[in-house]
Amino acid sequence: METQSTWQTAAILIARLIFAAMFAMGVAFKFMDMGATAGYIAAAGFPFPLFLAWCAAILETLLVIAFLTGAFFTPATLIAAVYVLFLGFAFHGPSHWASDQAEFGAFMSHFPFAAGLLFAAVNGPGSVLSVRQGWPGRA
Repeated sequence: METQSTWQTAAILIARLIFAAMFAMGVAFKFMDMGATAGYIAAAGFPFPLFLAWCAAILETLLVIAFLTGAFFTPATLIAAVYVLFLGFAFHGPSHWASDQAEFGAFMSHFPFAAGLLFAAVNGPGSVLSVRQGWPGRA
């Protein structure tokens, strides 16, 4: 197995912190005003908005833990990539572009985020500050 250089280790840790921070900000806003999150979900046409808001907050909390610890990293990054793409389509997709061109930019920003998550899923959490838990044969 190839040993990671110092800069590679640092880059992986910084990437994990960025992923964790992105989801931590999202979950913080949800916990600060779960009603507003539910309203946003309802405005997008989803049923049971408060329930879905809580599900999103719980999922994002678990993702933050996975990114910070490296535990279940590959499944977490795959789930996060699907979640990020879902959010892009559900809340910023083509039906929103006609009324607000800025929505197209918000939509497009989800794709590089998802690409980074997929890249992380393939490459793993690194060897430093990583709880090596996950799917069999892969951390």
